[in-house]
Amino acid sequence: MRFPRHCLLALLLAAPLLQAQAAPDTAAAGSDDAPATASSSAAPADQVDMDDVRNFAHVYQIIRQAYVEKVDNKTLMNDAIKGMLAGLDPHSAYLDKEGLQELNEDTTGQYGGLGIEVMEDNGLLRIVSPIDDTPASRAGIKPGDVITAINGKMVDTDNIDSMFDALRGDPGTKVTLGILHEKADQPVSMTMTRERISMTSVKVRELEPGYAYIRISQFQDDTASDLERKLGDLLKKNGPQKGAVLDLRSNPGGLLTAAVAVSDDFLDAGIIVTTRGRLPDANLSFSAHPGDLLNGAPMVLLTDNGTASAAEIVSGALKDNHRALVVGRRTFGKGVVQTVLPLDADHAVKLTTARYYTPNGTSIQAEGIKPDIALADLAVSKVDDSQEPISSEADLPHHLANEVASTGGNINNDGSAENAKLATSDYALSQALNVLKGLALRHDAGLPAAAAR
Repeated sequence: MRFPRHCLLALLLAAPLLQAQAAPDTAAAGSDDAPATASSSAAPADQVDMDDVRNFAHVYQIIRQAYVEKVDNKTLMNDAIKGMLAGLDPHSAYLDKEGLQELNEDTTGQYGGLGIEVMEDNGLLRIVSPIDDTPASRAGIKPGDVITAINGKMVDTDNIDSMFDALRGDPGTKVTLGILHEKADQPVSMTMTRERISMTSVKVRELEPGYAYIRISQFQDDTASDLERKLGDLLKKNGPQKGAVLDLRSNPGGLLTAAVAVSDDFLDAGIIVTTRGRLPDANLSFSAHPGDLLNGAPMVLLTDNGTASAAEIVSGALKDNHRALVVGRRTFGKGVVQTVLPLDADHAVKLTTARYYTPNGTSIQAEGIKPDIALADLAVSKVDDSQEPISSEADLPHHLANEVASTGGNINNDGSAENAKLATSDYALSQALNVLKGLALRHDAGLPAAAAR
């Protein structure tokens, strides 16, 4: 499955950081605790050596003169900047106009395209699902269909990334896809017009009466407000919930502010996250405010190794504040914050400016968050029990009837069939629901949620 880059965007600290950029780099020359002053007569220990400047210029000229193909100056300078940032960490990057547009699409959840979720499957572009009321859904594209060609160019393992990008484009532009429907022998050609697509990051429904399921796929500008609206509608329709499963599996992150707001939606008090960096404005602390949407009902939080960045902030906040039991697999382990620093209208630097810490003061960088209850990545299948003629006393001949049994009731309807259906489709979710039911029983009995740990 293709996911957006594991990217956590901080609150925009651009203004103070740009001021620091414009000032002489004296702080970098001294220690973090005692920056060098302008009056210091000693030469900075970390100044750029002229030999290094000469080496850079020399390499630059060698490439310009001797490389097998001509490379223009702008390309070389852009690549030099990209290389400088790439050498810092996997998340710092130089963003051109296309990179800024992609970043904006990830954080706003809006893009120009067809409205299909696509995954790479052994060199194929397979449709996961079309989004309702989009060009793809109206054209009759179904889950499981395969995109064989885009604008007449066949999809193969060598060009699959560029083909994926070709699905997006400006609203109003046309694109022609070769679509191979499931169980079809030959692909069909479909021409569609791209539209402005809004990706929904929050889905809310009931797993069973009284047990809510909240799925957050990434953290966008509107994620918290969308969560509050959709969960509010469910509570208004179905009444207070006994508990909720918050599913953050394969959530690559997004906006720090959205992660803080979502955490706050389930907490009445306590630290959510703190950030620490070299600049004063990178040292922040976020706390919860009164107002738990679930009014203290038990929560189970589902994670896996694709739970990253902003999703780990929420996981750490709810775990450390004993608000939710974390079930699943260890999270990705991205414990750093990036700030977007604009250079001009079409270029910016995405720079790692801080580490973040869970309420207990723990850095999860390169370690992740361990679940309270670990689950292997398994799939289960239902056992064939059709050959069991006797499964209870009621199946025995001449059994005594229950004198107070309600007439017409199905004694075999004990909920196990629904549990089997959920387990075979999503094993981890079925286990999370079972754990949640246990927490709900303790909660109804007046026992503290922390006692269930």
